[in-house]
Amino acid sequence: QVQLRESGGGSVEAGGSLRLSCTVEDPSNSKYAMGWFRQAPGKEREFVAAISWSRDATYYAESVKGRFTISRDTAKNAVYLQMDNLKPDDTAVYYCNADLFIMASRQSLHTTPGEYWGQGTQVTVSA
Repeated sequence: QVQLRESGGGSVEAGGSLRLSCTVEDPSNSKYAMGWFRQAPGKEREFVAAISWSRDATYYAESVKGRFTISRDTAKNAVYLQMDNLKPDDTAVYYCNADLFIMASRQSLHTTPGEYWGQGTQVTVSA
């Protein structure tokens, strides 16, 4: 059973920063593309960022591009999301996801979540 555990959420004022962490426990030691999704109250779950395994390429939703940075530490089997210049509309529960599908081109970006999810970590940004 693959288990994902997020940490690093909290409450900050607008313009502040947070760093989310996700640790992956996988008995099969598989190599997954990793991503972050978020869901705010009254809104649908949305894609935030992803990082591939083979090429270490990164992908971002337009709403967070230039403010968030996703990274990975393969030795620690962990993925991170550095969030800078946070805005109130970034308030949501953030979920780590493993084995997602990424299709990117110069024209568009499409992501499909993988079957493995963390329990979520709350991020609250006040104005």
